[in-house]
Amino acid sequence: MRRLVVIIPVAVFAALVGVMVSLLTDSERNDNLSRIPSALIDKPAPGFALPQVDPSVPGGFATEDLKGQVSVINVFASWCVPCLAEHPNITRIAEAGIPVYGINHRDAPEAATEWLRRHGNPYTAVGADADARVSLEWGVTGVPETFIVNADGIIVYKHVGPVTEDALENRILPKLREAERG
Repeated sequence: MRRLVVIIPVAVFAALVGVMVSLLTDSERNDNLSRIPSALIDKPAPGFALPQVDPSVPGGFATEDLKGQVSVINVFASWCVPCLAEHPNITRIAEAGIPVYGINHRDAPEAATEWLRRHGNPYTAVGADADARVSLEWGVTGVPETFIVNADGIIVYKHVGPVTEDALENRILPKLREAERG
């Protein structure tokens, strides 16, 4: 009887871990999640003006900054583990010469500043969205989320979840090329 008291909880825990791992690694499921439709696609970016996260971080930006060039907007937070996982791919976009703007979602300024210092800052500018008001206007349901805005300030793509290597190569870069062609 005592063995059952130990074995049953361990077995249940192992089964739950197995289910969670299979859900996280199911690429078809994750691909479907990244394609959640947005009511903002083909609409102008919402009007907003975000303050700087910290004086040491280039930042503060507004809707007007997104016009005249194709831009990527990445919603991230220092406490977000998938944000750290996608960070090298966000950096690759910036290194390719695409302006990348960061919306720092519900984060403490000192935590965001330290995170950017430690991991690198690929952003043209970072705006602090401490109360998530702007994130809500963009239709963000969780972090990370990434948007492509064309030169006219129109949202042309939304990616939900971390920007993986596959997502970057097969969805985001093609959408960026398409947006650049107009």
